[in-house]
Amino acid sequence: MFTGIVEELGEIVATERLADAARLTIRGKLVTSDAGHGDSIAVNGVCLTVVDVLDGAFTVDVMQETLNRSSIGGLDIGSRVNLERAAALNSRLGGHLVQGHVDGTGTVLSRTPSENWEVVRISLPETIARYVVEKGSITVDGISLTVSGLGLADDPAADGNRDWFEVSLIPTTLSMTNLGTAVVGTKVNLEVDVIAKYVERLQQRG
Repeated sequence: MFTGIVEELGEIVATERLADAARLTIRGKLVTSDAGHGDSIAVNGVCLTVVDVLDGAFTVDVMQETLNRSSIGGLDIGSRVNLERAAALNSRLGGHLVQGHVDGTGTVLSRTPSENWEVVRISLPETIARYVVEKGSITVDGISLTVSGLGLADDPAADGNRDWFEVSLIPTTLSMTNLGTAVVGTKVNLEVDVIAKYVERLQQRG
C-alpha cells in the first residue's frame, strides 16, 4: 500500500526484454537506502517487487500483464520515473490510499501554466471515468492528486478517449515528479480511488 507522495525522481539505467516480461534496473538512492529483496516500490504508480539492490539501484521484473495495462513498457534508458516505497503503518497518510494497481492509462492533452501553479488536462478512459469525481482523489503516475475539473470533449483524443479530467500542480509537484516535464501526448498511468470500486461492487451484489 502507498500514499501517492513521491519520494524520489529515479532513472531507468538498464532494460532487458524477455519472452513475456521485462527486467528494469532503476537508480534511486533514497528508496534503496533500506530496500531489500522482496520489498515493494511503486514505479510511476505501479507496485513492483525488488529483485536485487546494488549501488543505489534496484532491479524489478515486470510481467506481460503489467506491460499491457500500464505505460511501463514504454520506458527506456534515461526515462525519469516517480518512486515511492511502501507506506509504513506508523507513517502519516499525506496523500490517499494507493494500491499500486493501474486501472488504465491516459494521455496528457494540454498544459495551462499560471503564476504559481499549472493545470494539466489528461484523457480518461471510459471504462474508469465513472469512478472519477471533481474534488476526488486520483493517482497519476504514482502521484496522489485532487481532480480539479472534469469534462467531455466533442471529438475523441488521439488515444480514442473523449472523457478528460484536470489536476492543478503546485511548484513542488512540478519540480519533484515527472509530471512537471510531461509534454502533451505523454502516456500516464491512472489509478482511481479504490473505495469507489468497492461501493459499486456492493451495489451490484445488492
